[in-house]
Amino acid sequence: MKTPNGLQALIDDGVIDEVLRPLKSGKEAAVYVVRSGDQVRCAKVYKDMAQRSFQQRVQYQEGRKVRGSREARAMGKATRYGRKQAEVAWKNTEVDALYQLRDAGVRVPEPFGYFHGVLVMELVTDAEGFSAPRLAEVELEPAQAREFHRILVRQVVLMLCSGLIHGDLSPYNVLVNADGPVVIDFPQVVSAAGNNAARTMLLRDVNNLTAYLGRWAPELLETWYGEEMWALFQAGELRPDSELSGHFTVDESSADLDSVREAINEARFEALIRQQGRQAAAEDD
Repeated sequence: MKTPNGLQALIDDGVIDEVLRPLKSGKEAAVYVVRSGDQVRCAKVYKDMAQRSFQQRVQYQEGRKVRGSREARAMGKATRYGRKQAEVAWKNTEVDALYQLRDAGVRVPEPFGYFHGVLVMELVTDAEGFSAPRLAEVELEPAQAREFHRILVRQVVLMLCSGLIHGDLSPYNVLVNADGPVVIDFPQVVSAAGNNAARTMLLRDVNNLTAYLGRWAPELLETWYGEEMWALFQAGELRPDSELSGHFTVDESSADLDSVREAINEARFEALIRQQGRQAAAEDD
């Protein structure tokens, strides 16, 4: 195939030898399968910020560290230079998060480097060696759905213990390899301690997964792992090996239990409707 412009520099520098085929293309980036020596990997080429929504990312950037005061001021004023620096920071955030989470034991693709604005990483494959499907594309048995939910809840715990929240976790950001789920796509990763919306985003992440996997194992819909792990995190008691029960009781002295439960259930239902809509749109394409 013709080499995309974003990957020619990597070929010129000997980082990769050949672009084999496109893997997927989304709003944020296009991913290609590439060859590096005798290894097949993937390369994530980020799209220009003109092609993506700047405003939609603001809520995720709260609490992120900026490497220089000049850049921070420019980003705060949304000047042309500031928008450019925000774009660079957006890309660097995913790269930094990927390495941090890999070191924390989270099931993520192995990163191999960041070159000319392109992230080169492991190509996640299934048992037959083909590109791994997304969780949203896989039919599950009840026992398998429960096991995948257990694994994914553990990944969320590991991320939270590292101070990070995925921020956009759904069946579309999880691949299924021969050993189970692998979490992908981290440009919108959120600081657990520095973002005012951290709790909301954590609960949304867990509820998205629970609502989807609950289609095959309905008993999962009665669990409250997100609320439980956030309470432990706030108390400074969450550990990578913390045993979670999935049970959670809201303090009725400070909140109306029925309204809290109703709000959470509505969020799960809305997440399920969104997922079904995305699936239908993908099938139409």
